[in-house]
Amino acid sequence: MINLFKTKIGRLRILAILEGISLLSLVFIAVPVKYWMGNPLFVRLIGPVHGTLFLLFLFNTLSVGVEQNWKCKEITWKVILACFIPFGTFYIDKKILSKL
Repeated sequence: MINLFKTKIGRLRILAILEGISLLSLVFIAVPVKYWMGNPLFVRLIGPVHGTLFLLFLFNTLSVGVEQNWKCKEITWKVILACFIPFGTFYIDKKILSKL
């Protein structure tokens, strides 16, 4: 795990996992608590964290894509699309990022 911090792709993988966890927390914990229990506190806490991780993931994906000369049609768009889909970042980490 420590080795992931040493490379840009490793840091992108860490961001992918964190962004995925934040999205799942928002969708499956914070939003249900807000609407079923009437308590928006978790959305107010997790929402900005998820938004920040989402933007960091997007910018780092583009940065790594340019640096590694990824072909947009083959890799970059798949990695970016993954952050819009629940569990997508976990899938992309396993299928694409772990092999780079």
